[in-house]
Amino acid sequence: MLQYLQRLLDPLLSQILGDHPAVMIGGPRACGKTTTAARHAATLVRLDRPAEARVFEADPDAALRSLREPVLLDEWQEVPQVLGAVKRQVDRDSSPGRYLLTGSVRADLDTQTWPGTGRVIRLDMHPLITSERFALPVATLVDRVAEGRALAPAEQSLDLRDYVALALAGGFPEPALRLSEAGRSRWYESYAEQIATRDAPAVEQGRDPHRMRRFIEALALNSAGVLPDKTIYDAAGLNRRTAQAYGRLLANLGVAYELPAWSHHRFQRLSRTPKRFICDCGLLASIVGADLEGLTRDSDLLGRFLETFVASELRAQTAVSRMRHRLFHLRQQQGRHEVDIVAEGALGKLIALDVKASAAPERRDARHLEWLRDGLGERFIGGVVLHTGPTAYPLAERIQAAPISCLWGS
Repeated sequence: MLQYLQRLLDPLLSQILGDHPAVMIGGPRACGKTTTAARHAATLVRLDRPAEARVFEADPDAALRSLREPVLLDEWQEVPQVLGAVKRQVDRDSSPGRYLLTGSVRADLDTQTWPGTGRVIRLDMHPLITSERFALPVATLVDRVAEGRALAPAEQSLDLRDYVALALAGGFPEPALRLSEAGRSRWYESYAEQIATRDAPAVEQGRDPHRMRRFIEALALNSAGVLPDKTIYDAAGLNRRTAQAYGRLLANLGVAYELPAWSHHRFQRLSRTPKRFICDCGLLASIVGADLEGLTRDSDLLGRFLETFVASELRAQTAVSRMRHRLFHLRQQQGRHEVDIVAEGALGKLIALDVKASAAPERRDARHLEWLRDGLGERFIGGVVLHTGPTAYPLAERIQAAPISCLWGS
């Protein structure tokens, strides 16, 4: 068995259970939700096992009353009525630390009638990030910039090939920690196949797995891209209605996500199109058929791959950031100015980040960050050009270059 690795959410989960009666952990299948939640539970109920599910289908309220708390209800979406039972139990007794729920589907959370509103705190778990894989202390990059702290890279100096190899391993615990390179490849291929043939039809009946595969491939080839919806739909050979349904399914499964477009009244002609990402670089590489040699020879795909890697690290760190920020992207129409990732906190305070497949970015590589700084004034806290070289150094006022490894450096 794999030794348990502390996850970013562990301390936060303990804190929430000390204050609230119920917490739900969402995220893609096999990212470690059940393993982490089980460490905080006295009783584990696996609702994907028919024998256990039948008890809750018959009378979920009675089933819950008989269990030692905290109770973990794993794969809750297999018996959706269990959410109503949790609501009723919490209404009767709102003592903290009673229930944990884990699952891979968000569809029920997106309806106004979901019974957990105001009763269940939601957390999202992501595939492992580098600090978790190597058991490093967490000091989120956004917080360090916001607090004016130095950005120190990881102790071991990395170059472009090192970063690509690190990202290729992915963040799903089994392939990242246990399997050989060939084993990882087979695992991710199987994962992508099951999304199309098993998971997606389970969420919404009648979906064609062959067309779903085409849609996943179109998204993966454009990960970290800002393209009109029609471009994605045409690339997948789908009409608008079908492609939108597939997009919702992949979001529900936690496999794909979007960064919303950032906007501000001081800036004109900003794009409203979201930026799309695949949730994990190991999965992304498997879908597009990329390897280390192929990525280092294809500059467009390499850039998308590195930005997807950085975005996945930042996205996971958001949950534990003291700045309590949200992530966006920024792009002017026609692409005159664009910033890869924007972290906006309270009162519009903002940190901007660009990602470059370069070992020594120059001041001209920070021109979009300078444009944003000049337009925002004091609301612009800082900008960072993340790169594949070994050192951090200033580029302009409130803007610096820093190695990508600063994401997990101290």
